[in-house]
Amino acid sequence: MRTADYDYQLPGELIAQTPLANRGQSRLMVLHRKSGAIGHHRFSQLPDFVHPGDLLVLNDSRVLPARLYGRRAGSGGRVEMLLLRRLEAGLWEALVRPARRVRPGDVVELTGRDEGAPAAARCTVVGQGKRGIRTLRFDDEATVRTLGEVALPPYVHVPLAQPERYQTVYARNEGSVAAPTAGLHFTPEMLAALREKGARFAFVTLHIGLDTFRPVAAEDPRQHTIHREYGVVPEAAAREIQRTRAQGRRVICVGTTSVRVVEAAAGEDGTVRPLAGWVDLFILPGYRFRVTDAMLTNFHLPRSTLLMLVSAFAGRDHILRAYREAAAMKYRFYSFGDAMLIV
Repeated sequence: MRTADYDYQLPGELIAQTPLANRGQSRLMVLHRKSGAIGHHRFSQLPDFVHPGDLLVLNDSRVLPARLYGRRAGSGGRVEMLLLRRLEAGLWEALVRPARRVRPGDVVELTGRDEGAPAAARCTVVGQGKRGIRTLRFDDEATVRTLGEVALPPYVHVPLAQPERYQTVYARNEGSVAAPTAGLHFTPEMLAALREKGARFAFVTLHIGLDTFRPVAAEDPRQHTIHREYGVVPEAAAREIQRTRAQGRRVICVGTTSVRVVEAAAGEDGTVRPLAGWVDLFILPGYRFRVTDAMLTNFHLPRSTLLMLVSAFAGRDHILRAYREAAAMKYRFYSFGDAMLIV
């Protein structure tokens, strides 16, 4: 197995820089993983591919405004912080610039972009890691919501006019730095249409960090250390998944994050139990899926753990051929791009 086997070329103009005006107007590629057959549709047609009794598993994590600005208490030096991972209430790992000037014991006064603004809150540097990573303890974590800005993925270069467009319509549990983007296509009307079709819903949580965009650098992906993300499978969701499987219906995971958290909650026999803890499941080809019967996802970066996950589900050759066809047909790629349903 080689990381280079999960590489592909993509013209830059196909990387979606802004969301569509209407969430539900994305294109939808349908890939049949057994045959490799491909169909081209609109996301509004999703109910046509959902059967009565199917269970859609959705990640209800809400994106925090993770980019913060402040100054070092005393010196007044400007500091920019990007929250990466919530360790516990009020305690975060963050990427800090300029890292060489921010050390454990320092206090940062949070001001927002206006460096002349009075301090609205403070955080203390309590730990130091590699590559500019610092551990920050906030006096009042709630101020992050008022002072922070949404941090878009590194390949998006156009400011977001409406920050709420980087949230799913069912987002409710704050903690992600990046959005579970497969869910961005859903509208309240689509959820209602799926219910009318007889589909059911289960909500899980996986708080996404920016490490999700980091390409695999190791030549052998099995040598890559997967990022940890905090996940929750509530008792009600575990019960719904078990009921769906007992009835012989499909579990359709919306997004790779939903896949990772429900598969992490599944035992060897496929029984899904409630989960609340760190998830570091790295799904590579050869993995035996215990829960997921179908998957709705976006088009992922080359050499990424997410591309490897969908390849494990549908087969690398099928996925790369589908990506080539999507590029030839000018699909929009990545976070604000189009969707793929793998059945």
